Amino acid sequence: MKTTIIRTSTIRTGLAALAFAVCALVVFALAGAQAEVYPSRPITIIAPTTAGGPPDTIARLLSDRMRAVLGQPVVVENVTGAGSTIGVARVARAAPDGYTVGIGHLNSHVFSSLTYNVSYDVLKDLAPVVMLTSAPMLFAARAGFPPNNVRELIAWLKEHPSSATMGAVGVGGPATIWSADFKARNGVQFQLVPYRGAAAVMQDAVAGQIDLVCTEASNVLPHWRAGKVKVYAVLAKDRWAVAPDISTIDESLGFAMTFWHGLWVPKDTPKDVIAKLNAAAMDALTDPTVRARLAQMGQEIVPREQQTPEALGAYHKAEIEKWLPIIKAAGIKAE
Repeated sequence: MKTTIIRTSTIRTGLAALAFAVCALVVFALAGAQAEVYPSRPITIIAPTTAGGPPDTIARLLSDRMRAVLGQPVVVENVTGAGSTIGVARVARAAPDGYTVGIGHLNSHVFSSLTYNVSYDVLKDLAPVVMLTSAPMLFAARAGFPPNNVRELIAWLKEHPSSATMGAVGVGGPATIWSADFKARNGVQFQLVPYRGAAAVMQDAVAGQIDLVCTEASNVLPHWRAGKVKVYAVLAKDRWAVAPDISTIDESLGFAMTFWHGLWVPKDTPKDVIAKLNAAAMDALTDPTVRARLAQMGQEIVPREQQTPEALGAYHKAEIEKWLPIIKAAGIKAE
C-alpha cells in the first residue's frame, strides 16, 4: 500500500491562499457596494388608486422629470383595493432602499389609516419625502339632477328622504366622512354607493347612474367645464381661484376639506436617499409643463417651504389629529 505524505507547510500555504481569496472577495464586494451610487436601477412609485385618478396622474406627470434628474427610469404602478390600504401596505413593507416610493393623499394616508384595520402605522412605518399639491373638494351632482344649488338640494332631500345616491371611494373615505357631517347638520338622508376609485365615481355621475359626488376637485373639473355635471360648492372657506364662480360651502351646511398629495418611502430609508428623491420631486414641480398640467387639473403646488420631508411629516401628523375626533364621533369604520 502506497502512503501519501502531505507536508504541513503545503497545508499552511493552501489555507493562506484560501484565506487571501476570501478576504479579496469580501473587499471587492464591499468596494462594489460602496461604489454603487443611488439610484442604480429603476424606481417604482406605488399609486394606491386606480389609473386616471389624481395620485396616478400626478405621479406620471412627475416621473419623466424625476427620471431626468435621477438618471434612472421612474415607473408608476397602481396597487388598489381596501380604500388604498393595500398599496400603502406595499410601500410600508418594502425594502428601505429608495427603490419603492408611495404617492398618497388625504384619503389613503389619513382617512383609510383611521377607518380600516391596517397592519401598518402611517406615521411610524413610513418616512415623508415631499408634499406636492393641494386641491379642495367639490360637491357636485349629475347634470340632470333637479336641485340647482345647495339650499335647493337640502329642500329636495327632505322631500325625498333616502332617494338620492352619492358615490364614495372606499367605505371610510372623504365622501363618507363629509356626508356624515352634512346629513347631521341639515337633517337629510341619502344613500352612499362605494367605489374603488374616483374615476369610476365620475364615470357613473356623468352617465347619470348616481346623483351626487363629493370628491377631489381635479376629478370633477373637466366634467364641469364640459357641462356634464353641475357643481354645488367648493368645500373651502374662500372661493377657489381656479374656478371663482363656484360658491363656497357655508359653514352651517358642511365643513371645509382640503385634499393634498405627498410622497413617502419605507421607514429607515437613508436620509441621503430621501434627500435625492426630495430634490428630484421639487425639481419636477418647477418644470413649466408639469406646472401647467397640474394647474389644468386644479392642483395647486404647495409653497416651496412646505415641500421638505419635515414639513410633510408635521402636516401629516396634524391632519390625523384633526380628523380622528370627527371620525370617532361619526362612528365611521370600514369593517
